[in-house]
Amino acid sequence: MNIELDNSKKLLALNKPKGYIVTRSDDLGRKTVYDLLPDWVFSDGWMPIGRLDLESKGLLLFTRDGKIGNLLTKPKNCIKVYEIWVRGHVTHDHILKTIKGVESPYGLLKALEVEKIGMAKAKTKLRVKIDEGKNRHIRRLFGSLKDPKFKTSLKVLSLSRVSIGDFKLDIKSGEWRFLSIKEEKALMKNL
Repeated sequence: MNIELDNSKKLLALNKPKGYIVTRSDDLGRKTVYDLLPDWVFSDGWMPIGRLDLESKGLLLFTRDGKIGNLLTKPKNCIKVYEIWVRGHVTHDHILKTIKGVESPYGLLKALEVEKIGMAKAKTKLRVKIDEGKNRHIRRLFGSLKDPKFKTSLKVLSLSRVSIGDFKLDIKSGEWRFLSIKEEKALMKNL
């Protein structure tokens, strides 16, 4: 393993593309995030911090330190930012509902902030901040809302995690790198 002096020995980042599952191995033979990483990441016990589903992409951190993993995934500890495209017209009322929260079979789903950043025909681009991450949290949150024009459920068409805490995604899809010591300290400073 080649670690530069200013690189963290505890955290690495991957820009996960769609079509890869976040697991160490898959009985169905699907591609895993470890297929994108050097063999030593798997053999040295690096584990993903949190998850992104098969259809999601973006920032995924890895560590060998369980304490760091727990701190970064504990609800309310760390803000994660996503950019999503939603099929349907997202209204101001929808945004208020996502911030207030909606009940689901998985508990209360909500966002800290939702910002409309684009529109294209019957699609809306949003920036969503959350501080917890239940399974398919954002997809289920928006899927529980109805398009006012078409009366159909909103649907998240694409989801990309762009930051975790103070660390912003800055590498191309399918690439990885170590965090710097400075980035590690900034990420961990408020935990």
